[in-house]
Amino acid sequence: MSGPSCRAVAERLGVPDRLAAAAPQGVGQSASTLTTTERVLASVIEAVIGACYLHAGYERTADAVVEAFQPEIEHALEHPVDFKSTLQERLAQRGEQVDYEVTAELGPPHDRTFEVVASVAGRPVGAGSGRSKKHAEQEAARAALDMLDSPHEDDDEDEEG
Repeated sequence: MSGPSCRAVAERLGVPDRLAAAAPQGVGQSASTLTTTERVLASVIEAVIGACYLHAGYERTADAVVEAFQPEIEHALEHPVDFKSTLQERLAQRGEQVDYEVTAELGPPHDRTFEVVASVAGRPVGAGSGRSKKHAEQEAARAALDMLDSPHEDDDEDEEG
């Protein structure tokens, strides 16, 4: 399950408000910040799923999980997104490959943002950022695909030289 999907389910179920209400007195803004962080919300949802599985078993838990994630499941089926695979396949047709490099890790460990550059033959073709390296790589691949699809790309540079 992806962090964004778990966060969406947590928000629909009111988890941020419940966590904030259960926070000890005097923690102030840090409780509010933590209760809206994708990683925290995803971890809570995963823990709830695990607890339900241990308490009620696979069948009842699986049905509840499918119901809770139904909008995300429908969206994923209607709009499959794997920019990295699409980019890799497109480049393979040209005999090229993509490399990803993390160029920055920003923020505290509990709320980190990664910046990634996608390069082809040592040339940057896309950059992205995200809450995980995987998400940042997907964003960099999306940007690279946008660049490859733009009419400004010069496919004829080898023929001109």
